[in-house]
Amino acid sequence: MKIRVRFSKQEQMKFIGHLDMVRYFQKVMRRGEIDVAYSEGFSPHQKMSFAAPLSVGVLSKGEYFDMEVNSTLSTKEAIERINEQNVEGVKVLSYKLLPDNAKNAMAVMSAADYFVYTDIFTDDDITGFINQDSINVIKKTKKSEKEVDIKPLIYSIKKEDNGIFIKLAQGSAQNLKPELVVTALENFTQKSDTSYIYERLDMYCTEDGKLISLDNIGSDIGENIG
Repeated sequence: MKIRVRFSKQEQMKFIGHLDMVRYFQKVMRRGEIDVAYSEGFSPHQKMSFAAPLSVGVLSKGEYFDMEVNSTLSTKEAIERINEQNVEGVKVLSYKLLPDNAKNAMAVMSAADYFVYTDIFTDDDITGFINQDSINVIKKTKKSEKEVDIKPLIYSIKKEDNGIFIKLAQGSAQNLKPELVVTALENFTQKSDTSYIYERLDMYCTEDGKLISLDNIGSDIGENIG
């Protein structure tokens, strides 16, 4: 059976890196006696995969990992048991049974929502920025850097009361970081801030041309299975 878990990462836990979070949840599952399936071979490991690494220092209300289990508690019991083991700053928000043919979150993820807490940009700044014919930035890789147009990868951007909401392409095929969008916005407006706070709100896959939250795949479990 495949399970998808959604969790939040807040407060000081934003400084914990991706690999440490993987190891953290492996320990939490063992301590919570969640019946996670293990791989075979000389070095068995829990069958668990995370949707996408979160940059260190970024908060989140919408992180996901998938895991295979031999048996499972109900959604309510599983969430309670896991959260009993969680430290402050990490909280499981949903626990769903996936269809047998569901691909893992890492493979299907195609977009994400972010919120950038800042008060320096106006509605006119955002409108002028996104209405440009192109938004060219220098994108650096390990081996080189090149100029790319990121406008097609910004699906939505708007000013809200305490910051900026951004929906952007994020996944294995196309991947845009919100920090790069903000850098481009700074260059356009000639404004800057040293106290941005970034928060990932949710992640999406694409079905029939529409973005679907990873949390909308699968179903809650009413009673123990297995």
